[in-house]
Amino acid sequence: MTDQISDFHSWYDERARQHEYEVTKAPLESLGGWRIDGDTGDVVHETGRFFSVRGLHAKTAARGPGEWSQPIIVQPEIGILGIVATVARGEVHFLMQAKMEPGNINRIQLSPTVQATRSNYQKVHKGKDVPYLDYFRPPRHGGWVYDALQSEQGSWFLAKRNRNVIVEIDEQVPAQDDFRWVSLTEMSALLREPNLVNMDARTVLSGLPFLLSGLGRVSGLGTELSGGRVERARHSTSELLSWFTEAKSRHEIERRLVPLGELPDWSLRGGEIVHREGKHFAVIGVDVAASGREVARWSQPLFEPQGRGVIGFLGRYIDGTFHVLVRAEAEAGTHDTVEMAPTVSCIPDNYTGSLAAYRPAFLDDLLGAPESRTLVDVVHSEEGGRFYHAENRYLIVDVGEDFDLDVDDDFCWMTLSQVTSFIRHGNHVNVAARCLMSCIAGEKATLAAAV
Repeated sequence: MTDQISDFHSWYDERARQHEYEVTKAPLESLGGWRIDGDTGDVVHETGRFFSVRGLHAKTAARGPGEWSQPIIVQPEIGILGIVATVARGEVHFLMQAKMEPGNINRIQLSPTVQATRSNYQKVHKGKDVPYLDYFRPPRHGGWVYDALQSEQGSWFLAKRNRNVIVEIDEQVPAQDDFRWVSLTEMSALLREPNLVNMDARTVLSGLPFLLSGLGRVSGLGTELSGGRVERARHSTSELLSWFTEAKSRHEIERRLVPLGELPDWSLRGGEIVHREGKHFAVIGVDVAASGREVARWSQPLFEPQGRGVIGFLGRYIDGTFHVLVRAEAEAGTHDTVEMAPTVSCIPDNYTGSLAAYRPAFLDDLLGAPESRTLVDVVHSEEGGRFYHAENRYLIVDVGEDFDLDVDDDFCWMTLSQVTSFIRHGNHVNVAARCLMSCIAGEKATLAAAV
């Protein structure tokens, strides 16, 4: 295994050397191909495609503070995040791409076979074709292991969804430059490395039944980790669906698009749109030069978070089966208002000053857990095509069997298998929880006893 990972890194480093990348911050007012609308202050592309940055006003009784305004990304197109998979030498392999995104903290990260917006694959930018795209468009090639519409970050996108797809083919097709076949064993190890496997790859991989048996077409994807033990879940699927439906009925968010230039607490200063307290995020502009992409030069806005986030599950054994504490979370931009989320998902630095009273429940339990109780602890980047140097620390902590099972109505105990099942249906589990679940693949030996 050590030789495999060493070989992967040799290839990965070589791909980085083969290309030249330059990302330079630039004032939003001067971005080529973009303009700030004179009437609204919205940041829009000259074609009317790709995406825009607009203002959003939200009001809810479900969280605090109950009313706020913010910039938000509006991108109604449904993109494709697709991975081609096959079985070779008795093991599952994935066709992955070393892809540059302007917001990546380390420029190149391991990405799905196809990672493209509709504007990209329809070549609105007049660039090159997207490799391997035909595997994910009619007529269908191979068997479809996983196919679901999934949400993006509801705090930064308005009702944004992408199609997450895994297609099984009969044999390994030749890997083009910047592409490589990666085994499931290698992928499990690479998911333990910081800022290597990108967000789009992680959300697609979360749809695989790493912790289940009998799901998916690809032999080997359903490896049984439980040693044949019967899982004893605290709640049945019907009870979980009832809890989730109740949460959707209970949580209401009033939201409306408003002119970006008229947002209270936000202003255009020094070429960036920033919050008056320097919290949350800034909207910045970048100029990009990159070889190996569909186009060699472009400019665009990006969201730059102000601090590293924390995404984590608290977990414990219940009747011999490991459960995680799932939250029904309402976010302003979520397509269906509420999704299943990690126990905690936030940027801790935001909860100071005027927001100190709204510090998330269980955040201190998560951050204060001893290393001996920490099952997953890795830093990963968020989507580098829209976010600049956005990192989250992903955690799963075993809080022990003395931890109180009685929790607020917004929380519910689920087994890992139950969370994975909801992921495969789409529009149930948010992107933070999906990416956290993919990290379990990197720790499956540690968590084997948990299922």
